[in-house]
Amino acid sequence: MSSLPTGFGTRAAALLGTAEAAVLLARVEHSLADASDALARVYGASFDLDALVRRLLDRVLEAAAARPTDLRLLDHRREIDPAWFQHEHMVGYVCYVDRFAGHLADVAAHLDYLGELGVRYVHLMPLLRTRPGENDGGYAVADYREVEPRLGTMEDLERLAAAMRARGMSLCVDVVLNHTAREHEWARRAMAGSAEHRARYHVFPDRALPDAYESALPEVFPDFAPGNFTWAPELDGWVWTTFHEYQWDLNYGNPVVFEEMLDVMLFLANRGVDVLRLDAVPFLWKRLGTDCQNQPEAHDLLQAFRALVRMTAPATIAKAEAIVPPDLLVPYLGCHDRYRPECDLAYHNQLMVMLWSSLASRDARLMTASLARMPPAPPPTSWVTYVRGHDDIGWAVTDEDAAAVGLDASAHRRFLSDFYSGRFPGSFADGLLFQENPLTGDARISGTAA
Repeated sequence: MSSLPTGFGTRAAALLGTAEAAVLLARVEHSLADASDALARVYGASFDLDALVRRLLDRVLEAAAARPTDLRLLDHRREIDPAWFQHEHMVGYVCYVDRFAGHLADVAAHLDYLGELGVRYVHLMPLLRTRPGENDGGYAVADYREVEPRLGTMEDLERLAAAMRARGMSLCVDVVLNHTAREHEWARRAMAGSAEHRARYHVFPDRALPDAYESALPEVFPDFAPGNFTWAPELDGWVWTTFHEYQWDLNYGNPVVFEEMLDVMLFLANRGVDVLRLDAVPFLWKRLGTDCQNQPEAHDLLQAFRALVRMTAPATIAKAEAIVPPDLLVPYLGCHDRYRPECDLAYHNQLMVMLWSSLASRDARLMTASLARMPPAPPPTSWVTYVRGHDDIGWAVTDEDAAAVGLDASAHRRFLSDFYSGRFPGSFADGLLFQENPLTGDARISGTAA
């Protein structure tokens, strides 16, 4: 679809008023091609693309009508200053609500403290309602429109976001795009027999296709969540579970999934969330014979999400959680043969790994070589540069980068694991090895910057 649907402008004027409708129409016309071109690459051969785009624009219009006045003003301000998140004063702070303050209302009471530290960006670790019991640190979401009750309510989150805005602080919240908890309403309806909801997940009647996929799939957690499929007796089938058996991968081959997850993003943007941290984005698209990561359609989906969110909420940006090799990382910022806008921010995982490598080896040559080989981030985007995050560290040292400075990549990865687990003589570290492979010597490391 290259032009606005008939009657869209009239409906916008009726819902928003003439002036705000004119602004929305300008945004839609600016971003429509980015959205529709990307969706055509994903769905154009199998679905009625014009009907899909019309439905998506209806959701954009509904979200625009529901957007609070103060957030509309923030939209205008950030359209004037689109590089607001690149300013040198954007110092970030990441914490769990309960560990930091106990409750969302208590986080608001600590904003003076964060301000004294110079913090302008706060990422609150997963806080949407999760499944009972084991939940992968909050990444097994049971309801995207509710806050985990022990942390507060959605109204508490809105009040906190408003208090942060008043202090010039931005709020980042996780949106888990790849999967839901098996307790999510869609999964529960699928288990109750709904074919429509079953189609929102990857479900197979026997092991034929799962086994074919497994031949090329790595295991994310081989020690305690082996394999990528789980038998679900309620479905009488095998469901795709990349991470844990209670996290069911969403089927983005079904455009309804894209529509519903867009609605989630617009809902959170209208609660005052400035940055949507899009979790596990490399895994969004599945293709037989591949590792089902970093597929072209995953990039197309992100391009379409970004374009549609910016129509309603240009003050809200997207951050890619893509912990992948350097050559595969920069495309999540839109760096392709030609720039295609995707996410505005991405974690600079390579810089983080190389900082720790240089600290252990007292040698910055590997860091210099590996970072010099990376394409630069496109100017409208930026890196999240960080020392440590909540995840373990995988030692992203490639053969090519290591050879460039006379190192053996495998031996250097073993050295880093030994050093940061305290095994190496003279090490100051006391980290914990994670998923150690005694045959190859490979391991990941867990620990804090302290």
